[in-house]
Amino acid sequence: MNRRRHPHGEHTDWCARDHRCGHDGHRSPSMIVDLPGHARAVLTRIRTGDGHDQAEIRVRVALADADPAARRQLAVLLADLDDLITRAGRARHPQPRHHHPAA
Repeated sequence: MNRRRHPHGEHTDWCARDHRCGHDGHRSPSMIVDLPGHARAVLTRIRTGDGHDQAEIRVRVALADADPAARRQLAVLLADLDDLITRAGRARHPQPRHHHPAA
């Protein structure tokens, strides 16, 4: 069997090493949170073709049948996603803790 080298270098420890790992980089197996009838989230770690690691997150949430309630849900989702992305960005470069001497 003829094995080809992956166009983006060797596979990582976390790479799925199957059809998910394609010409655009390396992809991990997906991690899934499923609340049947309510929500589903799928998180995949990706190393892009230019060598940057990223998280891809797909979320589906069941919305209320009434439009005003669905709009409120969407507003909450948007606010929480903004908070999540901000916290994840800060975690990338943690700030040093300041030591305060006892008085």
